[in-house]
Amino acid sequence: MAKHPVWILCFDGIQPLDVVGPHEVFAGVGTILAERGVAGAGYDVRLVAATPGPIRSESGLALVAPDALPLDPSGTVVVPGGAGARHSVGDDALVGWVRQAAASADRITSVCTGSFLLAAAGVLDGLGATTHWARAQQLADDFPAVDVQVDPLYVRQGKVWTSAGVTAGIDLALAIVEEDHGAEVAHIAARWLVMFVRRPGGQSQFAGPVWTAPAPPGPVRAAQELIEAEPEADHRIPALASRVGMSPRHLSREFTRLVGISPGRYVEQVRVEHARRLLETEPVTVAAAASRCGFGSAETMRLAFLRRVGAPPDHYRHRFATSDALT
Repeated sequence: MAKHPVWILCFDGIQPLDVVGPHEVFAGVGTILAERGVAGAGYDVRLVAATPGPIRSESGLALVAPDALPLDPSGTVVVPGGAGARHSVGDDALVGWVRQAAASADRITSVCTGSFLLAAAGVLDGLGATTHWARAQQLADDFPAVDVQVDPLYVRQGKVWTSAGVTAGIDLALAIVEEDHGAEVAHIAARWLVMFVRRPGGQSQFAGPVWTAPAPPGPVRAAQELIEAEPEADHRIPALASRVGMSPRHLSREFTRLVGISPGRYVEQVRVEHARRLLETEPVTVAAAASRCGFGSAETMRLAFLRRVGAPPDHYRHRFATSDALT
């Protein structure tokens, strides 16, 4: 069985984990397959650059890309992110190579803000795609032909795969391994990397912070502040509207317009974030955290965690709680 070529694009200003994470997943598969009696299989992973040699990452860590850009790459192409990816959207030669690579490769993928290069090349036009949560709005503004999806860890559209920020590149690479070699091999690769779980692409960007921008000063901003200050309070639309001096219908409409999500979704988002902090830092039960955060019941909180975090609260607590919180 011939090795599947993987070309990881490198350029100055790259995010190093976007390179190293997928590289280690793909590189490790050969060892796993060899131990299972499948010799010479797996991935042939190459770091490639317009000018082969040292590449300076955005954090200052130097990487070496020994190979030049292949003319018509087959296999899988990985386009990492970092500040250099966003700054390279005006590099006609690099963008042109990405466009050509998308046409010739079996699949083309981006990690984090590598999606900006795919978008600049027209690869994402008319497709759903994701990126780092902090850059999602910029991607949507700069490339309106792209259906930017903020929540998923990764999005697959045919042979085009995009992933969220930094460590989501590992999730993306594991999903590719699962497609190529099956779930068992991907599971072993995840265990070797001491991954908590192999997260499916539809899960939210795990343990992400509440980052929704505040509305301009006014009643909607006041409603946001009430929700954030007292997540356990009654924040049903009639009660919230009464406290900020708006009609329920007007508040619902204006909140959604100015914040980008409905009041109900915002309340759930804030409550999940508050519950996360409690489960991480305090010795509370799931039921107690649910009560303190306004969920009403542990089951309601469990469903909210599955929607927003991708894991139930008891699993989250076991994985992320400090030692003091587990006593």
